[in-house]
Amino acid sequence: MPRLVASPEIVDTPAEAAGQERAPLIVREPLAAFLDSQGLGSGPVEAERIGEGHSNVTYLLRRGDTRLVLRRPPRPPLPPSAHDVLREARLLAALEGTHARTPRILATCDDETVLGVPFYVMEEEQGHVITSEVPAALDSDQERARVGEELVDALAEVHSVDWRAAGLEGFAKPTGYLGRQLRRFNGLWEHNKTRELQIVARVGDWLAANLPDSPEATIVHGDYRLGNVMVGTEAPGRVVAVFDWELATIGDPLADVGYLTVTWVGRDDPEDTMFSNLSAVTREPGFPSREEMVARYEEASGRTMNALHWYQTLALWKAAVFMEGNYKAFVAGASDDEYLAMFDEGVPALAQKAWEIAQGSLGGET
Repeated sequence: MPRLVASPEIVDTPAEAAGQERAPLIVREPLAAFLDSQGLGSGPVEAERIGEGHSNVTYLLRRGDTRLVLRRPPRPPLPPSAHDVLREARLLAALEGTHARTPRILATCDDETVLGVPFYVMEEEQGHVITSEVPAALDSDQERARVGEELVDALAEVHSVDWRAAGLEGFAKPTGYLGRQLRRFNGLWEHNKTRELQIVARVGDWLAANLPDSPEATIVHGDYRLGNVMVGTEAPGRVVAVFDWELATIGDPLADVGYLTVTWVGRDDPEDTMFSNLSAVTREPGFPSREEMVARYEEASGRTMNALHWYQTLALWKAAVFMEGNYKAFVAGASDDEYLAMFDEGVPALAQKAWEIAQGSLGGET
């Protein structure tokens, strides 16, 4: 559900913004002027924070009867190459008209005099993001199973998009994806780290020494999980939109499967796992097991997951590096998201779990 944001995040004028110790995230008057220039509603801007993301920030905007969604980076300073929302918007615009289930981009803004950062505006989608509960109409074994199947099918659709025909030639280098991921996230760790953690380097070394062969390159979402899709609220259950494309690129599609399965909470998983609060609802009867999800993906895509544990290890290692950056922002006072405080212990826990998977734990089903 949307929640009203704290007043320091939203101010009316640039003068008010300049007078704050911490930069606001929404400045109503210049934002209204920008929306006017794009023909997007009229009148004063009301804003509510929506979603449960802890990286880029998403707002529901209201202007009279017009409802829009704005996505922007968190407060600076930002790690290099992270939080590039205009790149995200370019990808979403390219996917419009394909069978990938994405929201429609309405406007982008690179003028940092408006909000202090680039941002984009998209259509509001109608549905439910499943985190702690399932919509009443879908709360049966049959419909919960269908939601899990839809989650896998929507990912297979993303991976089947002809990215060259969609105009994404040059969006990213299609070859050498896994090696570049290791280099990029090793570099991000050096930028993000707030302490020395040998386990992070140990996992990175293992990944480099056990690099699998990649299938043909596809669009890669980079953060694909149940909490980043919206489902319709009526049966039959259907994924209506895929959100949070910040990490999207062109590369190895199996990286998405590794991340999806490692963040999926199975019925027999221990309750103290790092991702148990993200989708604990999937413990309920009907939701598929990891093995069932992998099998469905293999059938839908024609690809095999022989190195699933490698991709799961990569997913958790990347999550540790990424969340260290968000934790660093929290410690520096650039974010007031209390969830990030837990990554003082959460980052080494993620890296430790990655190491356990590398050594043979998890895989298909725990």
